[in-house]
Amino acid sequence: MTEPALRAVGLHRRFAHPSGDVEVLRGLELQVHAGELTTVAGRSGSGKSALLALLGGFDSPDSGAVYLDGVPISEAPPWHTCAVLPQALGLANELTVAENVALPLRLRPTGEDIGARVRELLGALGIGELAERYPTEVSFGQQQRVALARAVSARPKVLLTDEPTAHLDGASIGPVLRLLRGCAAEGAAVIAATHDDRVHEIADRRVRLLDGVLTAALD
Repeated sequence: MTEPALRAVGLHRRFAHPSGDVEVLRGLELQVHAGELTTVAGRSGSGKSALLALLGGFDSPDSGAVYLDGVPISEAPPWHTCAVLPQALGLANELTVAENVALPLRLRPTGEDIGARVRELLGALGIGELAERYPTEVSFGQQQRVALARAVSARPKVLLTDEPTAHLDGASIGPVLRLLRGCAAEGAAVIAATHDDRVHEIADRRVRLLDGVLTAALD
């Protein structure tokens, strides 16, 4: 079998608390292959966001390791290999919507027509008319779609999304689901931490984070 695009081995992570340290992840194991969309369920506070931070290299485990294409994430260039849609969207307010989406492509030129790629993504997400506006001039749900377009613009090998539909109305969810499936179809390993059953329904594999470990697939 080919090397997983992303592999987590024995992840432990604890956080300090006035009443005593809280161990959020307890030897967690995960493998996600290229072209696979995996969703992670779990109650609020179960550690889904903490897990994504470790998988994306934005936090370090107390023990264990994360590998991208077999390379330790500490040695990999995660800014273009692994893209993240966080709950705190982190859009640059001084840039337009289109400029935000284009930023990863300008940081890592690929020869692709940047303008065409930006128009493709904004159109697919139903926000093409917002291209010249600034993030502060659009709704939070629209900002979330801009941040998703930015995350996928450079065609990352791994895409991590934290509640990708949390701020969307019903009409906006369909395009987001299609984009997530499309990223997997293009060969990305996609992981979505979510409470939304509609996201779980499009997954190739569904797991639950419970007591710091990933349990069997959801029904």
